[in-house]
Amino acid sequence: MNALIPIAEQVAAKLIANKQTIAVAESSTGGLISASLLAVPGASAYFLGGGVIYTRDARRALMDIPDDAMRGLRSSSEPYAQLLARQIRERLSTDWGLSETGAAGPTGNRYGDAAGHSCMAVAGPQQQVITLETASGDRQANMQAFAKAALELLLTNL
Repeated sequence: MNALIPIAEQVAAKLIANKQTIAVAESSTGGLISASLLAVPGASAYFLGGGVIYTRDARRALMDIPDDAMRGLRSSSEPYAQLLARQIRERLSTDWGLSETGAAGPTGNRYGDAAGHSCMAVAGPQQQVITLETASGDRQANMQAFAKAALELLLTNL
């Protein structure tokens, strides 16, 4: 996580300077994005909350996204990442929503995505979604890479 802190510090500085807030919905990063943002002193000024949305039950309960809203969508996709970012932003009434969904490894997911596949999105005054493919089955390295890419995506859009 130490490699994520310098990016989180830059994000924090921009959010504080702009008096803006963030909420995070993450999956295969397992909370690393939120932990990085919370590791910066003064996080209560900008971080309003988040969740690890790792299962369908978590999506239903924590994000209030029912199964019928998922018609035509699947996890680990750009449209799903966009939905998560928008929904967490709305649910916590923040300026920004950040999401990540993917397959950390060591194998791919049931949707056919290889290990090392992740989609992340930012929702706020600007919207952007990206896909990262690491081509690696190293679960821990992928989790770090996904969290870093998500934080960098947010920083670019702030």
